[in-house]
Formats: sequence, C-alpha cells, structure tokens
Amino acid sequence: MFAEIQVHDFSQETLFERLRKDADTNHKGNVGAIVTFTGLVRDNNQSGRIEGIELEHYPEMTQAALEKLVQEASHRFSLRSAGVVHRVGRLLNDEQIVWVGSAAAHRQAAFDGASFLMDMLKQSVPLWKKELKQGESIWVKPKASDDYAALKWLK
Repeated sequence: MFAEIQVHDFSQETLFERLRKDADTNHKGNVGAIVTFTGLVRDNNQSGRIEGIELEHYPEMTQAALEKLVQEASHRFSLRSAGVVHRVGRLLNDEQIVWVGSAAAHRQAAFDGASFLMDMLKQSVPLWKKELKQGESIWVKPKASDDYAALKWLK
C-alpha cells in the first residue's frame, strides 16, 4: 500500500510494478486482477481553453487523507494492494496529475477499488486547484458531479 504527493512526474510502468510487487509479496498467488487509472490535465474547462493548473495542499493533512483513503479502499474491497500518487504544484495541459491502482483476487473488486479511490479522492482529499488562463489564476470551485460520484459509495 502506498499514498504519495509529489511535484515531479511519475512512471505508470514503475507504479504498476510497485503495486504488483506489493500485492505478490503480501498475498502470494492470490492476485487475479490489477486496475489502474491515470488522470491528465485537460486543456479546457466550461468557459474555454486553459493553459494548465496549479494545485496547492497542506502536506500533513493531504498525506493523512490519502493514506486513510487507501486503507479504507483496501479494507472495503479486500484489496491485495492499493496505491495513489497525486501531483501538486504547477502542471501544464496533458501532464499526468494522478495515478490510482488496485490489486485484488478478482476483477470486479479491482475495478471497484480503483473507482472508489478516484471518486473519493476528489471528494475527501484536501487539494485546492487554480486554473491558469491568460496570465491569471482562478480558484476552481468543487463540482456537483464529483459530489455525486462520491455519494454512490456512501451507501
């Protein structure tokens, strides 16, 4: 299990192998599926083109929330391993911003684990985003669609 916040880019292949190794080490022969998701910075929002984003965080609070989320997903879906890496700082369009992965005995648990991690991350992890446009930075308000995605897991 791992949860990391970082400024620098990440390698999807390296994170996949780390997740697989962790799952194999802890649950030899009982991993049947691994699901990963990588999020990218979009080049537009509802009002048009943007030039990138800037993510701010409070390191201790954000780290604790990520760790709690990974533990909750692991317990809830009986995951063999799970991981989250989220970048902060200034990110340009098309750069990788977030990676989540889950390993489980069966595919549905791996899919559900990864979906839960991503949906709940957007809802429960303290990260604050600004969009960059024409030399200005504008704070982004939480989206109702993110709240809705998280609500389905709170049953």
